[in-house]
Amino acid sequence: MNHLYRFMGTCTIAFILSCFVFMPFAYALPLPNTQLTVSEVFKLGVEEMRQGNYQGAITQFTQAIQLQNNFANAYSNRCLAYLQIQFYQNAVTDCTQAIKISPNNSEAYLNRGLAYQRQGNYQAAIADNNQVISIQTEDFRAYYNRGVANAYLGNSLQAIEDYNTALSYTHQVSNTLIADIYNERGLAYLQLTDQQTAILNFNRAINIDSSNYRIYFNRGCAHAQIRDYWHAIDDFSQVVTLNPQEGDAYLNRGIAYHNLGYEQAAIADLHHASVHFEQQGQQIAYKKTLNILKVVKQQIPDTVAIAMAW
Repeated sequence: MNHLYRFMGTCTIAFILSCFVFMPFAYALPLPNTQLTVSEVFKLGVEEMRQGNYQGAITQFTQAIQLQNNFANAYSNRCLAYLQIQFYQNAVTDCTQAIKISPNNSEAYLNRGLAYQRQGNYQAAIADNNQVISIQTEDFRAYYNRGVANAYLGNSLQAIEDYNTALSYTHQVSNTLIADIYNERGLAYLQLTDQQTAILNFNRAINIDSSNYRIYFNRGCAHAQIRDYWHAIDDFSQVVTLNPQEGDAYLNRGIAYHNLGYEQAAIADLHHASVHFEQQGQQIAYKKTLNILKVVKQQIPDTVAIAMAW
C-alpha cells in the first residue's frame, strides 16, 4: 500500500525543473489593433505565466508567434505554458518548432524533455536533457531531470550520479530545490533497498526544508521498510500535522501501529484513511484500506472489538 512522493511531486508526479526565458529583440512589429510590439506582447505572456494564468500566457505567446513566426522563445515559453495545463503533445510540438528555429535553445530542450517525461517517454526525456547538458554543461536542472527519468526507468545508480552532479552545480539555487534533489536521491537509494542511506538523504532534505510533508512521508516509508515502526509513526504524524488531508499517511501510520500491536490506534487511523479515500473518490485505495481494516479487526478478541466498535 505504500507509495512514495517525488518531485518533478510521486508517487505523485515528480517536480521537474523548467523555466521560461527572456530574450532581447532585434526588431519589433506593431500589433494592428493595439499597437503593441512583438516584444511587448511577449512580455505580457511572461507576466501571465508569473501570475499563473497559463491560458492567458498561451494567448499572448500565440499573438507574438502570429506577428513573428520564427520567434523561438515564444514557442518555447508557450510549450511551458502547455505543460502547466497538461497539454503535453502541444508542448512537444511547440518546443520542437523552437528547436528547429534555434538549435541551441537549451530551454526548449529542457521543456520538451519535461513534456516527454510527463508522457512517460523517459528515453526521449533523457535524450533532450543530454542536449541541454551539451549546450549548458553546468545546468543543474538537466542533471536533476535526467536523474528522475533514470529513476523511473529503474536506473538507480545513474540517477544517483545525476543527482550528485546536480548538487555540485547548485551554488545559487534555493534551499527548497536542493531539498528536492536530496529527496530524489533518497528515493533512488530506496530503489536499491539501501534504506539507511535513503534515510540519511531524507534527513538532509528535512534539515534544509522542514515544511515539506512529502519528505517526511518518504522517510516514514523507509523507516517502515526496516521495521523501525516508532520512527515511521513519528514521520507519518508529522505528515498529517503539515497536511491533515493526506490519507496515505493515516493508512501507513495505521499499519505501523498494527505491526506494533496497538490495534485501537491502528483502527482509528485506518478508519480515518478509508473516510478520506471515499470522500476523494479514490475507490481502489478505499477498498484496499477497508480490507486491511477488516483483517486488523479480525485479529482482535471479541470483547475488545465490541469496546472499539464505531
